[in-house]
Amino acid sequence: MSTDTASFKEHIEKGYTFKKDFIVLGTAMLNGEPVPSTHVKVPLKTLNRHGLIAGATGTGKTKTLQVIAEQLSCKGIPSLLMDLKGDLSGLAQPGELNDHITWRQGQIGIPYAPEPMPVELLTISNEPGVRMRATVSEFGPVLLAKILDLNDTQEGVLSMVFKYCDDNKMPLLDLKDMKSVLQFSMGEGKEEFVKEYGMMSSSSIGTIQRKIIALEQQGAEKFFGERSFDVEDLTKVRDGKGVISIMRLTDIQDKPKLFSTFMLSLLAEVYSTFDEQGDSDKPRLCIFIDEAHLVFSEASSALLDQIEAIVKLIRSKGVGLFFCTQNPTDVPDEVLGQLGLKVQHALRAFTAKDRKAINKTAENYPISAFYKTDQILTKMGIGEALITALNEKGIPTPLAATLLQAPKTRMDILTTKEIKDVVSNSDLARIYNEEIDRESAFEILKEKVERASKEEHKAELERQKQKGEKEVGRSRASKKSEKSFIEKASQNTMVRQVGRTIFRELARGILGALGVKNKR
Repeated sequence: MSTDTASFKEHIEKGYTFKKDFIVLGTAMLNGEPVPSTHVKVPLKTLNRHGLIAGATGTGKTKTLQVIAEQLSCKGIPSLLMDLKGDLSGLAQPGELNDHITWRQGQIGIPYAPEPMPVELLTISNEPGVRMRATVSEFGPVLLAKILDLNDTQEGVLSMVFKYCDDNKMPLLDLKDMKSVLQFSMGEGKEEFVKEYGMMSSSSIGTIQRKIIALEQQGAEKFFGERSFDVEDLTKVRDGKGVISIMRLTDIQDKPKLFSTFMLSLLAEVYSTFDEQGDSDKPRLCIFIDEAHLVFSEASSALLDQIEAIVKLIRSKGVGLFFCTQNPTDVPDEVLGQLGLKVQHALRAFTAKDRKAINKTAENYPISAFYKTDQILTKMGIGEALITALNEKGIPTPLAATLLQAPKTRMDILTTKEIKDVVSNSDLARIYNEEIDRESAFEILKEKVERASKEEHKAELERQKQKGEKEVGRSRASKKSEKSFIEKASQNTMVRQVGRTIFRELARGILGALGVKNKR
């Protein structure tokens, strides 16, 4: 490989000279040494073409993410960061100068100026922050079916449930609402469902219920509900700086289903809400997904298809997606092929499988006359990375081994008190942390079932009353008949007694007359 520093510098400067505004990630390196002021830049215009930040544990991926988010904020571009490890909250506080940072920034040719960034802390779990929620209705049957990994038949059943709720003005706000409608469809409301929408398989309904319960067990009940988060609130600018929204996800690392559910719903909401931006000079919002393998490892094929479609389409809304993971192979090829910016930190080659992965990774980068990519991938230090971006014409820039800038903000987490201060000073927290539980499908169906039960009880009492009256009538008729019989019997007895009396008197008269005659 060439070791001519002058030609290398000319090569880099030619490839990274842009007419429009840009961010500076660091300075290019040759033979392991930085070439001062040979800046590696990324045009703002191309940041909605998405990106990748990859590398082994401990190579500086998170700090690179931090640097990019800072630079975007200083350019007035807001961003959303998925913080699964809990080490991005330091963006809210200024960094501290030390000897290593002084050397690094001196090599790059940019003075170190620590400063805090405007930050909002968000949460979908028990972490302190602005609560992000979405209703089941906002998901809709198609997206919810993909998240639950339902087959076509089960998705059809789910669509009928949504249609029933729409027709009967029953809001589906949370999972409690969905479960109550499913139970109603197989119980008190079965006849109504069959009459209006046809038969629904009990096994399909049972499957949907089980999958909803599995989602609940990962904490999804905290995510579904009101007040729904307005994604426009992710695009705030404060004092000329884009607000950095940090989604605190440290307590759901072992709940990939919940994480992927949240991510897909958020991307779908952004895509459906944001206006078409066209070919603008800078993105409207950048979203960074740390530990991106969690999104893809548990995703069904239908969910992956949905993610791929959104990645392809969402850039027209002025939104850039950046996936942060250990190895590029963690990201599906269909998604990887859509990524314009690639920041590749060092990889480790401990096994034959690792070496194959490194060779495959090297093939994803432009061929360079100055680097053997597969070799340099294992030799870079912390805070160094191979970078290629897109220029303003959409052409990949030359591959550059880069000494990255140090973050301007704290390279550590906030204290508990600092976190509380950020949340307590947040206008969004006062809006979205209010608990709301308005009347929805659960309450409406509960009232409907109770009303039907009362009407059934009332009808039963009426039936019992009528039955009692009939019994009383039959009893009276029986007594009357018995009385008539007794009276008749009594009359017959009297007749017989009178008859016997008359007969006796006649007999006595006749016998008496005969006796007198005989005496004579």
